[in-house]
Amino acid sequence: MVLFMFDEIDTIESPRTVSVTRKKGREDLKIGRGQQEEQRSSTKVFCTSFDSRIGRIYVASTENGVCKISIPRESRKDFFDWLKNNFDAESVTDNRAKNREVIDQLNRYFAGRLAKFTCPVDFIGTPFQTRVWKELSKISYGTTITYKHLARKVHAPKAFQAVGRANGANPLPIIIPCHRVIGSDGSMVGYAYGVKMKEFLLRLEGSIIL
Repeated sequence: MVLFMFDEIDTIESPRTVSVTRKKGREDLKIGRGQQEEQRSSTKVFCTSFDSRIGRIYVASTENGVCKISIPRESRKDFFDWLKNNFDAESVTDNRAKNREVIDQLNRYFAGRLAKFTCPVDFIGTPFQTRVWKELSKISYGTTITYKHLARKVHAPKAFQAVGRANGANPLPIIIPCHRVIGSDGSMVGYAYGVKMKEFLLRLEGSIIL
């Protein structure tokens, strides 16, 4: 059963270099669009939601792993808008069984019984974003790093603002622990789901005591 019907959307055009001709650019664009549309339509997405310690959480997975988590402050509409921008409407179905593992791990995390997520993930983002998210996944439970430190880790020491934006675009909060990145002065800055949520998660992990 299709879970949610999306309006038709255009595929985003890939950037073209100035050295190619307009004709070749149009041909490449057609090929690129065809490949993207084929990939979108062939990717099955399984969605569900559940009530957690922090409120209702929406989850989506592909055959490769969990690809999207929406926690409170991000609405049901936000969740489906993200799916709309990344997948074909007819590929999205309601399937709790396909998300059983990630739901179980999230519940154990909130109960203080899980420090490391082992469910497979499917990153949907740019190469730079994916590089940042992979580095985020290496931050250990109960620890924090600064945005500048994270920028150095991804070999972009002068691009800490871009790293911060990639951090904010993380589609897998909690599992990919962007909440463990703090300001250079220790402040709780730059979390898309709010300072209170960030503080709650860090207290849960024992990173902050107050």
